[in-house]
Amino acid sequence: MLTYNFTNTGSDSLYAYLYKCIKNDILQGKLKAGEKLPSKRSFAKNLGISVITVENAYGQLMAEGYIYSFPKKGFFVSDLNHSGVQKQPVDMNKVVLTGGANAYTADFTSNQTDHHVFPFSIWTKAMREVINENQTQLMRNPPCGGIMELRQSISRYLSEFRGMQVKPEQIIIGAGTEYLYGLIIQLMGSQVVYGVENPGYPKIAKIYKSMQVACEYIDIDEEGVPAKALVEKKIDVMHLSPSHHFPTGIVMPISRRYELLGWASREKGRYIIEDDYDSELRLLGRPIPTLQSIDVSDKVIYMNTFTKTLCSTVRISYMVLPADLTEKFYQNLSFYSCTVSNFEQYTLARFMENGNFEKHINRLRNYYQNKRDEILSAFRREPLGSYLTIMEEGAGVHFLMHVDCEKEEDEIVREARAKGIKLMPLSKYYYGNEVKYPNTYVMNYSSIETEKLKKAVTALGQIIRGVKESKK
Repeated sequence: MLTYNFTNTGSDSLYAYLYKCIKNDILQGKLKAGEKLPSKRSFAKNLGISVITVENAYGQLMAEGYIYSFPKKGFFVSDLNHSGVQKQPVDMNKVVLTGGANAYTADFTSNQTDHHVFPFSIWTKAMREVINENQTQLMRNPPCGGIMELRQSISRYLSEFRGMQVKPEQIIIGAGTEYLYGLIIQLMGSQVVYGVENPGYPKIAKIYKSMQVACEYIDIDEEGVPAKALVEKKIDVMHLSPSHHFPTGIVMPISRRYELLGWASREKGRYIIEDDYDSELRLLGRPIPTLQSIDVSDKVIYMNTFTKTLCSTVRISYMVLPADLTEKFYQNLSFYSCTVSNFEQYTLARFMENGNFEKHINRLRNYYQNKRDEILSAFRREPLGSYLTIMEEGAGVHFLMHVDCEKEEDEIVREARAKGIKLMPLSKYYYGNEVKYPNTYVMNYSSIETEKLKKAVTALGQIIRGVKESKK
Protein backbone atom coordinates (compact mmCIF):
# COMPACT_ATOMS: atom_id res chain seq x y z
CA MET A 1 0.00 0.00 0.00
CA LEU A 2 1.27 3.48 -0.96
CA THR A 3 2.18 5.41 2.19
CA TYR A 4 3.50 8.83 3.22
CA ASN A 5 4.70 10.43 6.45
CA PHE A 6 2.51 13.31 7.65
CA THR A 7 4.61 14.31 10.67
CA ASN A 8 6.16 17.32 8.90
CA THR A 9 3.79 18.92 6.39
CA GLY A 10 5.13 22.45 6.92
CA SER A 11 2.61 25.15 6.07
CA ASP A 12 0.69 22.90 3.65
CA SER A 13 -2.77 21.61 4.37
CA LEU A 14 -3.07 17.81 4.52
CA TYR A 15 -4.63 17.47 1.08
CA ALA A 16 -2.00 19.81 -0.48
CA TYR A 17 0.80 17.84 1.12
CA LEU A 18 -0.66 14.53 -0.13
CA TYR A 19 -1.17 16.01 -3.61
CA LYS A 20 2.51 17.08 -3.74
CA CYS A 21 3.74 13.68 -2.54
CA ILE A 22 1.81 11.76 -5.20
CA LYS A 23 2.74 14.30 -7.90
CA ASN A 24 6.45 14.03 -7.07
CA ASP A 25 6.31 10.22 -7.18
CA ILE A 26 4.65 10.38 -10.61
CA LEU A 27 7.22 12.86 -11.97
CA GLN A 28 10.13 10.84 -10.57
CA GLY A 29 8.79 7.60 -12.06
CA LYS A 30 8.10 5.89 -8.75
CA LEU A 31 4.48 5.61 -9.82
CA LYS A 32 4.32 4.24 -13.37
CA ALA A 33 1.89 5.11 -16.14
CA GLY A 34 -1.26 3.05 -15.84
CA GLU A 35 -0.55 2.06 -12.23
CA LYS A 36 -3.68 1.94 -10.10
CA LEU A 37 -3.83 4.16 -7.00
CA PRO A 38 -5.41 3.03 -3.73
CA SER A 39 -9.11 3.63 -3.30
CA LYS A 40 -10.02 6.77 -1.41
CA ARG A 41 -11.40 4.90 1.60
CA SER A 42 -8.53 2.38 1.99
CA PHE A 43 -5.91 5.06 1.34
CA ALA A 44 -7.41 7.34 4.00
CA LYS A 45 -7.52 4.51 6.52
CA ASN A 46 -3.89 3.55 5.84
CA LEU A 47 -2.65 7.14 6.17
CA GLY A 48 -4.83 7.98 9.15
CA ILE A 49 -6.51 10.92 7.44
CA SER A 50 -10.06 11.68 6.32
CA VAL A 51 -11.57 10.44 3.07
CA ILE A 52 -12.30 14.04 2.05
CA THR A 53 -8.56 14.84 2.26
CA VAL A 54 -7.75 12.02 -0.18
CA GLU A 55 -10.65 13.04 -2.39
CA ASN A 56 -9.38 16.65 -2.61
CA ALA A 57 -5.85 15.50 -3.41
CA TYR A 58 -7.08 13.14 -6.14
CA GLY A 59 -9.33 15.88 -7.49
CA GLN A 60 -6.40 18.29 -7.88
CA LEU A 61 -4.24 15.63 -9.53
CA MET A 62 -7.05 14.84 -11.98
CA ALA A 63 -7.58 18.52 -12.76
CA GLU A 64 -3.90 18.86 -13.69
CA GLY A 65 -3.86 15.63 -15.70
CA TYR A 66 -1.53 13.58 -13.50
CA ILE A 67 -4.15 10.87 -12.90
CA TYR A 68 -7.42 9.77 -14.47
CA SER A 69 -10.34 7.63 -13.32
CA PHE A 70 -12.65 4.93 -14.65
CA PRO A 71 -16.08 4.67 -13.10
CA LYS A 72 -16.24 1.83 -10.58
CA LYS A 73 -12.65 0.84 -11.38
CA GLY A 74 -10.63 3.53 -9.57
CA PHE A 75 -7.82 6.02 -10.19
CA PHE A 76 -4.81 5.46 -12.47
CA VAL A 77 -1.53 7.28 -13.22
CA SER A 78 -1.51 9.17 -16.55
CA ASP A 79 1.12 8.52 -19.22
CA LEU A 80 3.04 11.82 -19.18
CA ASN A 81 5.56 10.67 -21.79
CA HIS A 82 2.88 10.96 -24.48
CA SER A 83 1.71 14.39 -23.41
CA GLY A 84 3.75 16.02 -26.17
CA VAL A 85 5.15 18.56 -23.70
CA GLN A 86 8.48 18.04 -22.03
CA LYS A 87 10.30 20.50 -19.86
CA GLN A 88 13.53 21.55 -21.51
CA PRO A 89 16.59 21.87 -19.30
CA VAL A 90 17.89 25.41 -18.85
CA ASP A 91 21.53 26.16 -18.14
CA MET A 92 21.16 28.74 -15.36
CA ASN A 93 24.85 29.61 -15.70
CA LYS A 94 23.96 31.27 -19.01
CA VAL A 95 21.04 33.26 -17.63
CA VAL A 96 22.08 36.89 -17.20
CA LEU A 97 20.32 38.63 -14.33
CA THR A 98 19.99 42.41 -14.62
CA GLY A 99 19.50 45.07 -12.01
CA GLY A 100 20.72 45.22 -8.45
CA ALA A 101 23.69 47.04 -7.02
CA ASN A 102 26.56 48.10 -9.25
CA ALA A 103 29.83 46.49 -8.23
CA TYR A 104 32.01 48.95 -10.17
CA THR A 105 33.89 51.80 -8.56
CA ALA A 106 33.07 53.88 -11.66
CA ASP A 107 30.65 52.69 -14.34
CA PHE A 108 30.88 55.02 -17.34
CA THR A 109 28.29 52.97 -19.26
CA SER A 110 25.40 53.36 -16.81
CA ASN A 111 22.54 55.84 -17.24
CA GLN A 112 21.22 55.44 -13.71
CA THR A 113 20.54 58.52 -11.59
CA ASP A 114 22.10 59.48 -8.27
CA HIS A 115 19.50 59.12 -5.54
CA HIS A 116 20.19 62.59 -4.11
CA VAL A 117 19.28 64.23 -7.46
CA PHE A 118 15.69 63.04 -7.39
CA PRO A 119 13.29 65.54 -5.69
CA PHE A 120 11.89 63.02 -3.23
CA SER A 121 10.23 65.51 -0.86
CA ILE A 122 8.48 67.45 -3.64
CA TRP A 123 7.44 64.26 -5.44
CA THR A 124 6.10 62.82 -2.18
CA LYS A 125 4.07 65.98 -1.55
CA ALA A 126 2.59 65.85 -5.06
CA MET A 127 1.73 62.17 -4.65
CA ARG A 128 0.09 62.82 -1.27
CA GLU A 129 -2.03 65.59 -2.79
CA VAL A 130 -3.05 63.33 -5.66
CA ILE A 131 -4.05 60.49 -3.33
CA ASN A 132 -6.10 62.87 -1.16
CA GLU A 133 -7.80 64.76 -3.99
CA ASN A 134 -8.07 62.31 -6.90
CA GLN A 135 -9.19 59.07 -5.30
CA THR A 136 -12.07 58.55 -7.73
CA GLN A 137 -9.91 59.27 -10.79
CA LEU A 138 -7.12 57.00 -9.53
CA MET A 139 -9.50 54.04 -9.63
CA ARG A 140 -10.69 54.65 -13.19
CA ASN A 141 -8.99 52.96 -16.11
CA PRO A 142 -7.07 55.63 -18.07
CA PRO A 143 -7.63 56.29 -21.79
CA CYS A 144 -5.40 54.32 -24.17
CA GLY A 145 -3.11 57.32 -24.67
CA GLY A 146 -2.82 58.24 -20.99
CA ILE A 147 -4.74 60.52 -18.63
CA MET A 148 -5.66 63.87 -20.17
CA GLU A 149 -4.22 65.91 -17.29
CA LEU A 150 -0.70 64.63 -17.96
CA ARG A 151 -1.01 65.01 -21.72
CA GLN A 152 -2.19 68.60 -21.25
CA SER A 153 0.78 69.30 -18.97
CA ILE A 154 3.21 67.85 -21.52
CA SER A 155 1.52 69.83 -24.32
CA ARG A 156 1.99 73.10 -22.39
CA TYR A 157 5.58 72.21 -21.57
CA LEU A 158 6.42 71.44 -25.20
CA SER A 159 4.85 74.74 -26.28
CA GLU A 160 6.67 76.87 -23.71
CA PHE A 161 10.11 75.22 -23.77
CA ARG A 162 10.40 73.40 -27.13
CA GLY A 163 8.35 75.65 -29.41
CA MET A 164 6.02 72.79 -30.38
CA GLN A 165 2.30 73.36 -30.93
CA VAL A 166 0.65 69.99 -30.39
CA LYS A 167 -2.75 68.91 -29.14
CA PRO A 168 -2.93 66.70 -26.02
CA GLU A 169 -4.70 64.05 -28.11
CA GLN A 170 -1.55 63.67 -30.24
CA ILE A 171 0.47 62.71 -27.16
CA ILE A 172 0.62 58.99 -26.30
CA ILE A 173 1.98 57.97 -22.89
CA GLY A 174 3.82 54.67 -22.45
CA ALA A 175 6.02 52.80 -20.00
CA GLY A 176 9.35 53.31 -21.74
CA THR A 177 10.20 54.08 -25.34
CA GLU A 178 10.51 50.37 -26.14
CA TYR A 179 6.73 50.01 -25.75
CA LEU A 180 6.11 53.09 -27.91
CA TYR A 181 8.34 51.72 -30.70
CA GLY A 182 6.17 48.62 -30.68
CA LEU A 183 3.09 50.79 -31.22
CA ILE A 184 4.77 52.64 -34.07
CA ILE A 185 5.62 49.37 -35.81
CA GLN A 186 1.99 48.26 -35.53
CA LEU A 187 0.84 51.62 -36.88
CA MET A 188 3.17 51.48 -39.87
CA GLY A 189 2.74 47.82 -40.76
CA SER A 190 5.21 45.01 -41.37
CA GLN A 191 6.19 46.05 -44.91
CA VAL A 192 7.89 49.28 -43.84
CA VAL A 193 11.70 49.60 -43.99
CA TYR A 194 13.19 51.33 -40.94
CA GLY A 195 16.50 53.14 -40.83
CA VAL A 196 18.76 53.52 -37.79
CA GLU A 197 21.86 55.64 -37.36
CA ASN A 198 25.28 53.99 -37.61
CA PRO A 199 26.75 54.42 -35.06
CA GLY A 200 23.72 54.68 -32.85
CA TYR A 201 21.83 53.44 -29.83
CA PRO A 202 21.95 49.64 -30.33
CA LYS A 203 18.63 48.89 -28.60
CA ILE A 204 16.64 50.58 -31.40
CA ALA A 205 17.82 48.12 -34.04
CA LYS A 206 17.28 45.21 -31.65
CA ILE A 207 13.65 46.27 -31.14
CA TYR A 208 13.00 46.43 -34.89
CA LYS A 209 14.64 43.06 -35.46
CA SER A 210 12.78 41.44 -32.58
CA MET A 211 9.53 42.67 -34.16
CA GLN A 212 10.70 41.08 -37.43
CA VAL A 213 10.57 44.20 -39.56
CA ALA A 214 13.16 45.30 -42.10
CA CYS A 215 15.90 47.48 -40.61
CA GLU A 216 18.82 49.17 -42.39
CA TYR A 217 21.89 50.83 -40.86
CA ILE A 218 22.60 54.31 -42.28
CA ASP A 219 26.15 55.61 -41.88
CA ILE A 220 26.29 59.16 -40.55
CA ASP A 221 28.75 61.84 -41.61
CA GLU A 222 29.91 64.91 -39.69
CA GLU A 223 26.39 66.44 -39.98
CA GLY A 224 24.36 63.30 -39.25
CA VAL A 225 22.31 61.15 -41.61
CA PRO A 226 22.50 62.17 -45.31
CA ALA A 227 19.16 62.11 -47.14
CA LYS A 228 20.81 60.57 -50.21
CA ALA A 229 21.53 57.38 -48.27
CA LEU A 230 17.86 57.07 -47.29
CA VAL A 231 16.83 57.12 -50.93
CA GLU A 232 19.49 54.58 -51.91
CA LYS A 233 18.39 52.12 -49.20
CA LYS A 234 14.67 52.77 -49.77
CA ILE A 235 14.00 53.78 -46.17
CA ASP A 236 10.41 54.53 -45.18
CA VAL A 237 10.86 55.53 -41.52
CA MET A 238 14.15 56.98 -40.23
CA HIS A 239 15.10 57.11 -36.55
CA LEU A 240 17.17 60.20 -35.69
CA SER A 241 18.61 61.92 -32.62
CA PRO A 242 19.32 65.31 -34.25
CA SER A 243 19.63 67.51 -31.15
CA HIS A 244 22.31 65.33 -29.56
CA HIS A 245 23.31 62.26 -31.49
CA PHE A 246 24.09 59.22 -29.43
CA PRO A 247 26.89 58.31 -29.06
CA THR A 248 28.95 60.83 -31.07
CA GLY A 249 27.31 63.97 -29.63
CA ILE A 250 26.80 65.54 -33.09
CA VAL A 251 24.23 68.34 -33.30
CA MET A 252 22.58 68.25 -36.73
CA PRO A 253 22.80 71.62 -38.52
CA ILE A 254 19.66 73.32 -39.81
CA SER A 255 20.55 72.68 -43.47
CA ARG A 256 20.65 68.92 -42.92
CA ARG A 257 17.40 69.06 -40.95
CA TYR A 258 15.56 70.71 -43.83
CA GLU A 259 17.15 68.23 -46.24
CA LEU A 260 15.72 65.32 -44.24
CA LEU A 261 12.32 66.96 -43.85
CA GLY A 262 12.28 67.41 -47.63
CA TRP A 263 13.06 63.71 -48.07
CA ALA A 264 10.13 62.78 -45.81
CA SER A 265 7.67 65.11 -47.54
CA ARG A 266 8.27 63.67 -51.02
CA GLU A 267 6.59 60.31 -50.34
CA LYS A 268 3.31 59.62 -48.56
CA GLY A 269 4.58 56.76 -46.39
CA ARG A 270 7.80 58.41 -45.19
CA TYR A 271 8.25 59.54 -41.59
CA ILE A 272 11.02 60.62 -39.23
CA ILE A 273 11.17 59.44 -35.64
CA GLU A 274 12.83 62.25 -33.69
CA ASP A 275 14.40 60.89 -30.52
CA ASP A 276 14.85 63.92 -28.24
CA TYR A 277 16.07 61.80 -25.33
CA ASP A 278 18.12 64.36 -23.39
CA SER A 279 17.41 67.77 -24.92
CA GLU A 280 16.58 69.26 -21.51
CA LEU A 281 20.13 68.56 -20.33
CA ARG A 282 22.03 70.63 -22.87
CA LEU A 283 24.67 72.34 -20.73
CA LEU A 284 25.87 75.01 -23.15
CA GLY A 285 23.42 77.52 -24.63
CA ARG A 286 19.73 77.08 -25.26
CA PRO A 287 18.13 73.74 -26.16
CA ILE A 288 18.30 72.97 -29.89
CA PRO A 289 14.90 73.45 -31.65
CA THR A 290 13.18 70.19 -32.53
CA LEU A 291 12.61 68.86 -36.03
CA GLN A 292 8.94 68.65 -35.18
CA SER A 293 8.74 72.40 -34.54
CA ILE A 294 9.92 73.23 -38.10
CA ASP A 295 8.05 70.41 -39.84
CA VAL A 296 5.33 71.88 -42.07
CA SER A 297 4.43 68.55 -43.72
CA ASP A 298 3.50 66.75 -40.47
CA LYS A 299 6.04 63.98 -41.01
CA VAL A 300 7.80 63.83 -37.63
CA ILE A 301 7.00 61.45 -34.78
CA TYR A 302 8.50 63.12 -31.72
CA MET A 303 9.66 60.93 -28.83
CA ASN A 304 10.93 61.85 -25.37
CA THR A 305 11.22 60.33 -21.94
CA PHE A 306 11.33 61.34 -18.29
CA THR A 307 13.96 58.73 -17.47
CA LYS A 308 16.77 61.23 -18.07
CA THR A 309 15.22 64.19 -16.29
CA LEU A 310 13.62 62.40 -13.33
CA CYS A 311 15.34 59.04 -12.95
CA SER A 312 15.98 55.87 -14.92
CA THR A 313 13.43 53.91 -12.88
CA VAL A 314 10.52 56.27 -13.65
CA ARG A 315 9.36 54.47 -16.77
CA ILE A 316 7.28 57.26 -18.28
CA SER A 317 7.85 58.15 -21.92
CA TYR A 318 5.70 59.76 -24.58
CA MET A 319 5.43 60.30 -28.31
CA VAL A 320 3.72 62.99 -30.35
CA LEU A 321 2.06 61.58 -33.45
CA PRO A 322 1.35 63.53 -36.67
CA ALA A 323 -2.36 64.17 -37.27
CA ASP A 324 -2.87 61.30 -39.74
CA LEU A 325 -1.14 58.78 -37.47
CA THR A 326 -3.08 60.08 -34.47
CA GLU A 327 -6.34 59.27 -36.24
CA LYS A 328 -4.99 55.87 -37.29
CA PHE A 329 -3.87 55.13 -33.72
CA TYR A 330 -7.34 55.72 -32.28
CA GLN A 331 -8.96 53.72 -35.06
CA ASN A 332 -6.69 50.67 -34.89
CA LEU A 333 -4.89 50.59 -31.52
CA SER A 334 -7.24 52.19 -29.01
CA PHE A 335 -7.95 48.75 -27.54
CA TYR A 336 -4.56 48.91 -25.79
CA SER A 337 -4.53 49.91 -22.14
CA CYS A 338 -2.11 52.63 -21.06
CA THR A 339 0.94 50.96 -19.53
CA VAL A 340 1.67 53.65 -16.92
CA SER A 341 -0.25 53.57 -13.64
CA ASN A 342 -2.69 56.35 -12.79
CA PHE A 343 -0.77 57.08 -9.58
CA GLU A 344 2.40 57.96 -11.51
CA GLN A 345 0.57 59.85 -14.25
CA TYR A 346 -1.43 62.08 -11.91
CA THR A 347 1.62 62.69 -9.72
CA LEU A 348 3.76 63.72 -12.70
CA ALA A 349 0.95 65.95 -13.99
CA ARG A 350 0.73 67.69 -10.60
CA PHE A 351 4.55 67.95 -10.48
CA MET A 352 4.54 69.72 -13.86
CA GLU A 353 1.49 71.92 -13.18
CA ASN A 354 3.05 73.34 -10.02
CA GLY A 355 6.16 74.45 -11.92
CA ASN A 356 8.28 71.92 -10.05
CA PHE A 357 9.44 70.14 -13.21
CA GLU A 358 10.91 73.35 -14.66
CA LYS A 359 12.66 74.12 -11.37
CA HIS A 360 13.96 70.56 -11.19
CA ILE A 361 15.40 70.79 -14.73
CA ASN A 362 17.24 74.00 -13.84
CA ARG A 363 18.70 72.41 -10.71
CA LEU A 364 19.61 69.30 -12.69
CA ARG A 365 21.49 71.29 -15.33
CA ASN A 366 23.52 73.05 -12.65
CA TYR A 367 24.19 69.75 -10.89
CA TYR A 368 25.37 67.96 -14.03
CA GLN A 369 27.42 70.93 -15.19
CA ASN A 370 29.28 71.03 -11.87
CA LYS A 371 29.68 67.25 -11.91
CA ARG A 372 30.96 67.26 -15.48
CA ASP A 373 33.44 70.06 -14.71
CA GLU A 374 34.75 68.16 -11.70
CA ILE A 375 35.19 64.97 -13.72
CA LEU A 376 36.85 66.72 -16.66
CA SER A 377 39.14 68.63 -14.34
CA ALA A 378 40.26 65.38 -12.74
CA PHE A 379 40.83 63.74 -16.14
CA ARG A 380 42.74 66.70 -17.58
CA ARG A 381 45.04 66.98 -14.59
CA GLU A 382 48.59 65.85 -15.33
CA PRO A 383 50.01 63.35 -15.89
CA LEU A 384 46.83 61.63 -17.17
CA GLY A 385 45.66 64.69 -19.09
CA SER A 386 48.49 64.51 -21.62
CA TYR A 387 47.13 61.19 -22.88
CA LEU A 388 43.47 62.28 -23.24
CA THR A 389 41.43 64.33 -25.68
CA ILE A 390 37.91 65.23 -24.50
CA MET A 391 35.19 65.87 -27.12
CA GLU A 392 31.47 66.75 -27.26
CA GLU A 393 31.19 67.62 -23.59
CA GLY A 394 28.65 70.43 -24.06
CA ALA A 395 25.40 68.48 -24.28
CA GLY A 396 23.75 65.70 -22.34
CA VAL A 397 25.37 63.60 -19.66
CA HIS A 398 28.05 61.88 -21.71
CA PHE A 399 31.18 62.95 -23.56
CA LEU A 400 33.80 61.26 -25.73
CA MET A 401 37.29 60.53 -24.47
CA HIS A 402 40.10 59.61 -26.86
CA VAL A 403 43.14 57.92 -25.36
CA ASP A 404 46.57 58.38 -26.98
CA CYS A 405 47.99 55.06 -25.92
CA GLU A 406 49.82 52.12 -27.50
CA LYS A 407 47.48 49.62 -25.86
CA GLU A 408 44.56 48.21 -27.81
CA GLU A 409 41.14 49.30 -26.58
CA ASP A 410 40.15 45.71 -25.71
CA GLU A 411 43.16 45.54 -23.40
CA ILE A 412 42.29 48.88 -21.78
CA VAL A 413 38.67 47.78 -21.26
CA ARG A 414 39.80 44.49 -19.73
CA GLU A 415 42.35 46.06 -17.39
CA ALA A 416 39.91 48.81 -16.40
CA ARG A 417 37.26 46.22 -15.51
CA ALA A 418 39.79 44.43 -13.33
CA LYS A 419 40.27 47.70 -11.42
CA GLY A 420 36.53 48.30 -11.02
CA ILE A 421 36.03 50.70 -13.95
CA LYS A 422 33.58 49.95 -16.75
CA LEU A 423 34.23 51.53 -20.15
CA MET A 424 32.45 51.29 -23.50
CA PRO A 425 34.46 52.01 -26.67
CA LEU A 426 32.80 54.11 -29.36
CA SER A 427 33.64 51.38 -31.88
CA LYS A 428 31.13 49.04 -30.20
CA TYR A 429 28.28 51.29 -31.34
CA TYR A 430 29.12 50.74 -35.01
CA TYR A 431 27.44 48.08 -37.08
CA GLY A 432 29.97 46.24 -39.22
CA ASN A 433 33.53 45.07 -38.88
CA GLU A 434 35.32 48.32 -39.69
CA VAL A 435 36.90 49.80 -36.55
CA LYS A 436 36.39 53.56 -36.47
CA TYR A 437 37.81 55.96 -33.92
CA PRO A 438 39.92 53.39 -32.01
CA ASN A 439 40.63 54.05 -28.34
CA THR A 440 37.73 56.48 -28.06
CA TYR A 441 35.25 55.88 -25.26
CA VAL A 442 31.67 57.00 -24.57
CA MET A 443 31.76 58.36 -21.02
CA ASN A 444 28.34 58.53 -19.36
CA TYR A 445 28.80 60.25 -16.02
CA SER A 446 25.23 60.44 -14.66
CA SER A 447 25.79 57.69 -12.07
CA ILE A 448 29.46 58.39 -11.26
CA GLU A 449 30.09 59.01 -7.56
CA THR A 450 32.50 61.93 -7.35
CA GLU A 451 33.76 60.63 -3.98
CA LYS A 452 35.26 57.69 -5.87
CA LEU A 453 36.56 59.81 -8.76
CA LYS A 454 40.13 60.11 -7.47
CA LYS A 455 40.44 56.33 -7.18
CA ALA A 456 39.06 55.86 -10.70
CA VAL A 457 41.39 58.49 -12.22
CA THR A 458 44.42 56.96 -10.49
CA ALA A 459 43.50 53.52 -11.80
CA LEU A 460 43.00 54.79 -15.36
CA GLY A 461 46.33 56.58 -15.19
CA GLN A 462 48.09 53.38 -14.19
CA ILE A 463 46.49 51.52 -17.08
CA ILE A 464 47.05 54.12 -19.78
CA ARG A 465 50.55 55.22 -18.78
CA GLY A 466 51.90 51.75 -18.06
CA VAL A 467 53.08 50.69 -21.53
CA LYS A 468 54.36 54.09 -22.68
CA GLU A 469 56.53 54.64 -19.64
CA SER A 470 57.97 51.13 -19.77
CA LYS A 471 59.11 51.68 -23.38
CA LYS A 472 60.93 54.94 -22.72
